[in-house]
Amino acid sequence: MLPNFSRTVPLALLLLVSSAASIAETPGAATYKAKCLMCHGATGLADTGPGKALNAHPFNTPEVMKESDAELAAVITNGKNKMPSFNGKLNDAQIKDVLVYIHTLQKK
Repeated sequence: MLPNFSRTVPLALLLLVSSAASIAETPGAATYKAKCLMCHGATGLADTGPGKALNAHPFNTPEVMKESDAELAAVITNGKNKMPSFNGKLNDAQIKDVLVYIHTLQKK
């Protein structure tokens, strides 16, 4: 019984680690990396060169935190100030996924 156990535990750990890695890359994270990261940065603090130059809003500011998902989706869709519109570039599901990912950045 012990030999089977000693083979099963490492396999289970390997599966756990690999599944955790695949969970980390959600559709929202992938879209965020492709469309938002350049300005809003990896942490959502808008601390990148382009983010600073365009005065992008960090996601953890009170102004952004108080906005509803519908308001944030409208900003993504239509653009606001120097932020471009993603209308026709992202579909509703992608925007929803990005919002879910943005909320994870707000909690950090």
